[in-house]
Amino acid sequence: MCRWQDATAYSQDNLLWPVSNFFCIFDSERRQTVWTLGLAVFCSKPCLKLAGRVESFFPETGLTIVGIGVQYPPYACKPHDLKKLALRHHRRTSALQKILAINENTGITTRSVACTLDHPLLNGPEPPTIDELSDFFLSEGVKLAVDASKKAIKEWGGDPSELTHLVATTCTNSANPGYDYHVARDLGITATVERTLLHGVGCAGGLAALRTAANIALLAAYLHKPARILVVASEIVSTLARSELESLTQHQELRIGMTLYSDGASALVLSNGIGDARGEEPLYDLLAWDSRTLPETEKDIMFDVHPNGWKVTLTPRVPVLSCTAVPPLFNSLLRRVPSLARLPQFPMAQDFDWALHPSGAKVLTGVQQLLDLTPDHLRASYDVYRNHGNSSSATLFSILDRLRQMGEGREHAVACAFGPGVTVEMCILRKSLHYNRECAMSAEYMDLFTH
Repeated sequence: MCRWQDATAYSQDNLLWPVSNFFCIFDSERRQTVWTLGLAVFCSKPCLKLAGRVESFFPETGLTIVGIGVQYPPYACKPHDLKKLALRHHRRTSALQKILAINENTGITTRSVACTLDHPLLNGPEPPTIDELSDFFLSEGVKLAVDASKKAIKEWGGDPSELTHLVATTCTNSANPGYDYHVARDLGITATVERTLLHGVGCAGGLAALRTAANIALLAAYLHKPARILVVASEIVSTLARSELESLTQHQELRIGMTLYSDGASALVLSNGIGDARGEEPLYDLLAWDSRTLPETEKDIMFDVHPNGWKVTLTPRVPVLSCTAVPPLFNSLLRRVPSLARLPQFPMAQDFDWALHPSGAKVLTGVQQLLDLTPDHLRASYDVYRNHGNSSSATLFSILDRLRQMGEGREHAVACAFGPGVTVEMCILRKSLHYNRECAMSAEYMDLFTH
């Protein structure tokens, strides 16, 4: 016999998992999952509580990625281009020599950028102001975002008017209304779509936006409502090069961000399957997601506003912090996906393809070594990093897009990104080519809706 309690209640004798605003009970004997909104169900089962926190449990969510779009700008920046720009405006110093040496050894062949080396924005007597950078983003960054969105919508096959929500992120613009308004306007959905713009999440923004969209889609499912959510990330970081070079020259401090970052936009459409009349074809099933913030690391990754844009801070601790944060979160998520727990052999990290955000070469190789992976596990991450660089929040969806173009690979994939905090975002995906869905919503959800 179950009884309803307030969501703030908790007992060691009950099986209770919070998932954002949802609470979930899984009865292993009856093999039933009960979802509630703002309420918790209590049953006489032991709870899953690890490391002092209640762990959220994921049944089959019914959430799928049904379209992905990526748009990079037309220009390419090679290592010698940054050197040319630097020596055009600054004399050689010890710090500049060091940063140019690092620039030659990042592992990046080309970085996609929104303007050429000779663009007036990069060649004034002083670095561009934040006003000039904002105007440039609201022109070029919005165009990239709209183009990526149109690609994702086209692959989904729906009409923009059917989109219910827009979740966007950027760390290279602070306009109000946000750039998501301009994207919605250009797509013709300003009056009908619910908009959410994430700020302060940096390179983790793409996955943070997907996590936000997933929680919105679950709420819509609970309310018997369709959700078709456009998730967009757009960044223009290359235009900060002059400001970064100026700071390096003035303070003689290494600022490696200018050697890594690039420009681009990516988008996806997330569906909860309700009201699907056209037969959506999923690319990925979204199985689980979570986020962790590492204590006392807020100074290790920063992207702070400045009269000339934003200043990137990446301390030498970032590769180690990022790499060592991956296994605990991965293992935590793995335990909470029943479809994985029921496999004949409990999966290991090597059983997944990895869409890992390329914060830098040290992060890619560090995670690879720590989890005993091969370059093949990270093939899409290496490919995007090598050919486009690190486009901050826009990078992760580009990696997922590239991964599906690189052959069947492994059945499941892990997507992981790092941002200010230091915050780690992660999700587990199942490639749809391995999974035949007869209906968009799982039986567990349908039981909820019919009783």
